[in-house]
Amino acid sequence: MEDKSAGRGRDVALTIFAPIVWGTTYLVTQLWLPPHRPLFTAAIRALPIGVVMLLWRRTLPTGSWWWKAALLGVCNFGLFFALLFVGAYRLPGGLASTLQATGPLLIMAIAWLVLRERPSGAAILGGILGVIGVGILVLRAGFVVDGIGVAAALGSVAVSSLGFVLIKKWTPPVDMLTFTTWQLVAGGLFLTVLAALFEGPPPEITAAGWLGYAWIGIAGTGVAYLVWFRGLRRLSAASVGTLGLVNPLVATLLGITIAGEAFGPAQAIGVGAVLVGVLLGQPAVVDAAAHMLGRHRR
Repeated sequence: MEDKSAGRGRDVALTIFAPIVWGTTYLVTQLWLPPHRPLFTAAIRALPIGVVMLLWRRTLPTGSWWWKAALLGVCNFGLFFALLFVGAYRLPGGLASTLQATGPLLIMAIAWLVLRERPSGAAILGGILGVIGVGILVLRAGFVVDGIGVAAALGSVAVSSLGFVLIKKWTPPVDMLTFTTWQLVAGGLFLTVLAALFEGPPPEITAAGWLGYAWIGIAGTGVAYLVWFRGLRRLSAASVGTLGLVNPLVATLLGITIAGEAFGPAQAIGVGAVLVGVLLGQPAVVDAAAHMLGRHRR
């Protein structure tokens, strides 16, 4: 039992690396990357690291895995990144982050329908608390709701949630590194075509911009998605989904410490709600708490 719990703890620790790194993307984009080039940024985030990994692994899909890898690449990288940036450019950051925080609940719902993986009441409560907590953290008064932006943000949540559940449903014939590589290349090619059609030639990139792209490409995409997909294979959909709430939490804390954004009692409550939501989504934490409560009552 202890070995199993320790293994689950390692899986959670590795998986949470992904949303921690993703939380740095907003600040890196604002400080270093070329403005108003969402599709180019999305493409260069996925394709170069995917090509490097493919040259390293030297393994191509076979049979039905061509279309499965393509579908997963479009869901998890292509459409997801494109819709994510459309929402980010058309919506205030707070509203976009709050809509993204609905992801854990949608992942649970799709996993229930597709995998018959029924979420616990604690996990559902954790997802709801996460949305509330992120909303408290990042929403500000006076914003204007853009219908296209809202639809894009929710669409990005939907396609990525579907992709994440399909990762759990389909068992690939290769290791997770190669499986992630296929998806990165497929999604990156899709994004490159979109960027060429809608944004034209690449922008001029500064030295700081190249560093920013290296960070979000290597750490924020190659490494982060590898451990994220690994977590999806080993943990429940509810557990992984609620870990994703760490993303806006890290982004907010970086905004406070580096960008000098305000932090008051309301934001402290939001941080607490997100952390409780993440913990409620972890079965080991809930089981341990129930065990301790039972012992206390006896």
